[in-house]
Amino acid sequence: MHRQAADDFDQELLDLYDHYAHGLIERREFLSGAGKFAVGGMTAAGLLRALSPDYALAAQVAGDDPRITSETVEYDSPNGYGAISGLLVRPAAGGKRGGVVVIHENRGLNPYIADVARRLGVAGFTALAPDGLSPLGGYPGTDDEGRAMQRTLDEAKLLEDFVAAFHYLEADASSNGKVGAVGFCWGGGVCNAMAVRLPGLAAAAPFYGRQPAAADAARIKAPLLLHYAGLDKRVNAGWPAYEAALKANGVDYAVYFYPDANHGFHNDTTPRYAKVAAEVAWARTLDFFNAHLT
Repeated sequence: MHRQAADDFDQELLDLYDHYAHGLIERREFLSGAGKFAVGGMTAAGLLRALSPDYALAAQVAGDDPRITSETVEYDSPNGYGAISGLLVRPAAGGKRGGVVVIHENRGLNPYIADVARRLGVAGFTALAPDGLSPLGGYPGTDDEGRAMQRTLDEAKLLEDFVAAFHYLEADASSNGKVGAVGFCWGGGVCNAMAVRLPGLAAAAPFYGRQPAAADAARIKAPLLLHYAGLDKRVNAGWPAYEAALKANGVDYAVYFYPDANHGFHNDTTPRYAKVAAEVAWARTLDFFNAHLT
């Protein structure tokens, strides 16, 4: 199946979509701004469809891959929401394993994030990808609906539901006692926040995530592997203050900027996917987890 690439679109249009995808503008505002790029028979609505994820492309690792076992599990929300569901993936070979909480974007546990959890299982880790939309019935099947649903939830309470996922993996019978986290977009911000919140977190690898307040850096004990897209002006604006705070507090971190890559470059279901950057960043992430979780 053909996927258009970021180079097929004007950067201004990609930035406009980024604002839409993160709830900074409404759909009608995107369509209005995209109108000037609608040429050659393409409509603004068509551009939105072309830029949106195509989850038919989201299976690097099949759900029935013999190298892993997968199941849906539930754990109690500390917020009184009842059960939070998540995809739990284990290596089929068994044994004591390091765990990784996989934190989704601002739209629930979609097929791309589920596939990331399976990739981690293939790589030898126990991965738990919670669905933050569980209190509302779970990921609804489309990102637009999921995004709207997630905007109704309290972000501080959402964080605690992912903190509870950390404790679930920590207590798992097959855990080797080391649990890390990886997150993407909104989930990258949660990944940073979990590093602040959890002194026992063994490693954190946020992808293009919002930075915590500089004053909170003193609470970070986990080593960090930070991935940023070179063209992501919105998120990158917070990096200088965060970097200064990490240095001032002696936090163990490594940071990589991927030139000519857009926010969301790891998501292989959208035109913003940058194959080389994504593969390099993922290889670095696996090396990082192998160093700190095994």
